[in-house]
Amino acid sequence: MEKKQTDTVVIGAGPGGYVAAIRASQLGQKVIVIEKEYIGGVCLNVGCIPSKALITASHHYHQAQHFDVFGLSIPQVDVDFSKVQEYKEGVVNRLTSGVGTLLKGNKVEVVKGTATFQDGNTIKVETAEGEQVIQFKDAIIATGSRPVELPTMKFSTRIIDSTGALNLSEIPESLVVVGGGVIGIELAGVYANFGTKVTILEGGKDILGGIDGKMTSIVKRGLKKKGANVTIGVFVKSAEEKDGRAEVIYEEKGEEKTITADYVLVSVGRKPNTDKLGLENTGVQLTDRGLVQVDSQCRTNVANLYAIGDIIAGPQLAHKASYEAKVAAEAIAGMPSVIDHVCIPAVVFSEPEIAIVGHTAASAKEAGIDATETKFPFAANGRAIALNETDGFVQLVTNKDSGVLIGAQIIGPSASDLIGELTVAIESSLTADDLALTIHAHPTLGEMIMETAEVAIGHPIHIVK
Repeated sequence: MEKKQTDTVVIGAGPGGYVAAIRASQLGQKVIVIEKEYIGGVCLNVGCIPSKALITASHHYHQAQHFDVFGLSIPQVDVDFSKVQEYKEGVVNRLTSGVGTLLKGNKVEVVKGTATFQDGNTIKVETAEGEQVIQFKDAIIATGSRPVELPTMKFSTRIIDSTGALNLSEIPESLVVVGGGVIGIELAGVYANFGTKVTILEGGKDILGGIDGKMTSIVKRGLKKKGANVTIGVFVKSAEEKDGRAEVIYEEKGEEKTITADYVLVSVGRKPNTDKLGLENTGVQLTDRGLVQVDSQCRTNVANLYAIGDIIAGPQLAHKASYEAKVAAEAIAGMPSVIDHVCIPAVVFSEPEIAIVGHTAASAKEAGIDATETKFPFAANGRAIALNETDGFVQLVTNKDSGVLIGAQIIGPSASDLIGELTVAIESSLTADDLALTIHAHPTLGEMIMETAEVAIGHPIHIVK
């Protein structure tokens, strides 16, 4: 049995783990990162990155079929899905190999295997070459999450999770998506663009729970234009394979219904990977949901053990995990780093894109803040009109008394890029006046931030007050 000693061990090499390992090494620590499956984690391999590659390919395919508005005629648009998958894999491989290079360049040792805590200073790793024992001073747990599997919808060849949906070898003729959350809506959009007959079954009052209904209505309208059927307020009882297809039984308004499709994508949430780590051998406290409890430095109740990302409270976002990774690594080095962000942006890569940060008008009211909500439509922006993408709006939420920006919501093209400026504005306590007085280049989509701020302070130029 091989034995090793290190200063800091990181479990998991996803966007939390590999960032933690690199930052810890930069701060002079000897670091080992343990990864049982993918360098880059779920995000780079079977999550954020490959899904965006497929979203991009499907968007171009759908656009190419409607280029006549620009005076362009393409007689026939074909798709070779094997080449689409090759493109996706190329994107993934480029990024994961880049992470490997970064780890090597920062002198981080990578151990491929499954880690189990023996105690608060020892980890056993099952590798392909045999067992290793690693003794450490500090550990950062960054093991991420996995899709929830329901007893009534067991994963199989035809009943798949998000990973399965990303790796299909063919474009299905029909697809049922159980769950209208972010992952479900993004992947439903991919296959709707490619011509699949998509049915979305959502149990809640609307898709994309928690997002403004003015935004979700635009996304639903876009899906329906592509032939997708969005059904909300249903209870999905079961899904099973039958005769080479998948059958779903659900209840809608008290009536039991059945639908069959080539595949069923079950996307009803993710659960933290904390159940097979041997944490019971360390004394680390977990919540009823299996989340690790941490303080503002991502430190658990055991002083030398830290946790970040999907396994602690908060949104399951890669950029949140990376932020926490740096805080944990710096805390181990004795720096006074703490989680001190005001807000975390979130993006839905639907069509059109949705990006949100900070308060909504409703959440501000719940927090006892007297807030004002103002918006500006993409339809009044020259760049959006030239792009022929005019659905959506920029919406700002400001403190009524001070004018300070406390929240923002965008739905429209490039919303994911535009939200960065507004995140900085909120973190910096900028006011609507500050944004209105900042000159934005013309013609750009970013101008709408300035235009919305002008609405907020009472003198809009390009819409009637």
